Amino acid sequence: MEIKKKELTYRGKTIEEVGKMDTREFAKFLPARARRTVLRQFQEIEKFVNDSKEKIAHDKKIRTHKRALVIVPGMIGMRIQIHNGKTFIPIDITGEMLGHKFGEFAPTRGKIKHGSAGIGATKGTKSKAKK
Repeated sequence: MEIKKKELTYRGKTIEEVGKMDTREFAKFLPARARRTVLRQFQEIEKFVNDSKEKIAHDKKIRTHKRALVIVPGMIGMRIQIHNGKTFIPIDITGEMLGHKFGEFAPTRGKIKHGSAGIGATKGTKSKAKK
């Protein structure tokens, strides 16, 4: 019995079909908010994709502060470093990320790690603090 691997699709189109589309053509398959954003940022997205491909050809890192850019098919397979306000988070762009924004994959708030209470912070340690 063969296990068939499920092929990744986006709104009924395979990733190969979506990859051949123009950015504006791809925008028709996006939900309303993302579609409006892509159509407004069309030139900025195209410039980013073209500049990124040029940097990949020269083996340079792709770093960006543009957290509001929507991921389009031209970006699939790229490794982009997205700024989270403090550092650059390396992200591999995959087909599942289509239509999402860069900022969703580089969280600005880290996980809180609470340590143990200091001396004098609790009633049990007040006696230790007086010595």
